[in-house]
Amino acid sequence: MKKWSIYTPEGVQDILFESCWQKRLLEERIRETFRLNGYREIETPTIEFCDVFENGLIKQESMYKFCDSKGRLLALRPDITIPVARIAATKLKDEVFPIKCCYIGNTFSFDELGGGRQNEFTQAGCELLGVNSPDADAEIIAMAIESLKATGIEDFKIDIGQVGFFKGLMEESGLDENAIEEVREFIDQKNLVGIEQVMDRYRVKSSIKKIILDLPRLFGSREILQRINYDDIGKRAASVLQNIKEVLEILEDRNLSEYVSIDLGMVQSLNYYTGIVFRGHTHGVGFPVLSGGRYDRLVALFGRDLEATGFSLGVNMVLMALERQKRLVPEKREGVLVTYDDSARKLAGEYCRELKAQGIPAELDIIRKGTDKCVEYARSKGLCRIVHINADGTKKEITL
Repeated sequence: MKKWSIYTPEGVQDILFESCWQKRLLEERIRETFRLNGYREIETPTIEFCDVFENGLIKQESMYKFCDSKGRLLALRPDITIPVARIAATKLKDEVFPIKCCYIGNTFSFDELGGGRQNEFTQAGCELLGVNSPDADAEIIAMAIESLKATGIEDFKIDIGQVGFFKGLMEESGLDENAIEEVREFIDQKNLVGIEQVMDRYRVKSSIKKIILDLPRLFGSREILQRINYDDIGKRAASVLQNIKEVLEILEDRNLSEYVSIDLGMVQSLNYYTGIVFRGHTHGVGFPVLSGGRYDRLVALFGRDLEATGFSLGVNMVLMALERQKRLVPEKREGVLVTYDDSARKLAGEYCRELKAQGIPAELDIIRKGTDKCVEYARSKGLCRIVHINADGTKKEITL
């Protein structure tokens, strides 16, 4: 036996009976939520050319890379939104707007944040292409909320930000690109000392400095929008706040405002997102269970100008949250084990087919070691009945 033949690599796992049943049930609920809202499922290849994920979209060191038979560099997909953008640019040109796509599939990455210390994890998500409006932004946030509710999680929040707010403030500050990235990282870390040091080094005017220093603390209810002096932040940042207000009003009309809060310090992935961004949090896990936002320039990287917004949900993360919140659904006991006298095998087979035609799981006894062994087996499998077929065609039933 070779040294590693009975082990799995770091960051991947075998998913056994009960856990696999829970995962498939969760995927079915999410998929049905997508379907009921008009999103049509697509499937992208597990293997893509590395070029798909270049242009700074994915860190190269976080990808599983290898070569094909012609020496071309390939990657296991670390994300599904980017392949959807490729498809939208090349194969969905005749679709009527808005294009509503959804997917559920495995992704692969060395970045622990995506799957909670897993290098292979399942993403489920929606992409809404061809529309740039507050209604479209609110629609995709509403889909994120409905998807989380469908999983069985009840206590969660969707934090909403807008990358244009930070960019507008940076325009007013006069900082160069290197300083802007430095400030962005400090804000993401909520490092107020680091932010202030950059502000002082570049002598940023006091009104802008104050609002930038406040960014890590500007989260909570929509009332925080009233705390901002619009005269101090410039036209671009002011228009962004208006965009957030419009999205919040639409979500309120859809009776979803209780699930959302504002986080103006959300400044992740500025080169990827172009407008509204959001993250979903629930207790029991230390990472967001979903994230998304507007990415109007992504599809253009593949040759087509097309507005887009979307989100992805970490199925593994949601399962972890449900387990820790004790909200997993117990596996239903169902199904029948059909046993029989030696001369009744044909009758037993016919009875099994009748049960399965009615949607009832049915197994034919292949142990043939008596009632006690059959009861032990049926209980271990979660079956609810044993039906014995006698030689004369009569039946004897044992309820477990």
